[in-house]
Formats: sequence, structure tokens, C-alpha cells
Amino acid sequence: VQLQASGGGLVQVGGSLRLSCAASGGTFSTYVTGWFRQAPGKEREFVAVITRSGGTTNYADSVKGRFTISRDNTENTVYLQMNSLKFEDTAVYYCAAGRTWAVIAGAYRYWGQGTLVTVSS
Repeated sequence: VQLQASGGGLVQVGGSLRLSCAASGGTFSTYVTGWFRQAPGKEREFVAVITRSGGTTNYADSVKGRFTISRDNTENTVYLQMNSLKFEDTAVYYCAAGRTWAVIAGAYRYWGQGTLVTVSS
């Protein structure tokens, strides 16, 4: 399956962005999907994950209460709504798809190309 992330950009502290990840070439509804991010000089880290049906989600503590992951299997798309953005949210955000419910990047087989989110004052 191919993943195409979009929606990144420059936003002020406290602002919001909505990332999208469009899937093609596979049966999207059979994949667990997640979002990860990588800040300059840091390891890639887990942000959020959602089950195949969209019924269950999990978040990193750093984004809990501010970010919301959702999916539309009819549109083969997963979203990440990001509110109350902070400087430390600045990173390249990646969507990923896999067969396993996991918070570890290595568990995901398919990755999007990444979209840059920059939070400024």
C-alpha cells in the first residue's frame, strides 16, 4: 500500500493543523494506521494509532488531549487533528500502516513520505 501525507505547514503556537494521509494500492481498512514524528536530531517517535475500524485509539502522553486521530475507510484516509500546538510539536510527521496494533515504528511496514509541521511564535 502507498501512503501520501499532506497538510503540514507553518503555524503559530496555540494554533491548529489537520494532517491527512491518503492510501492507495491496498485494502486500507485491513491496516492499523498510525502517526509518528521526527524532530531534528531526534529519534522517530510514536504520536497516535487507530484500529482498522477506527473504534479504538491511543496517543503519546505528549499529545494526549490535544491531538485526535481518525480515519475514513470509504476515503482510504487517516487524519491527525492537531490543536493547541506547541514549539515542541515541530517535526516531520509520518503516517504508517501495518498489521499490528503497536506504538513501535518497526511494527509498521508501510510509510508515507512525511510532512513538515513547524510551530513558531
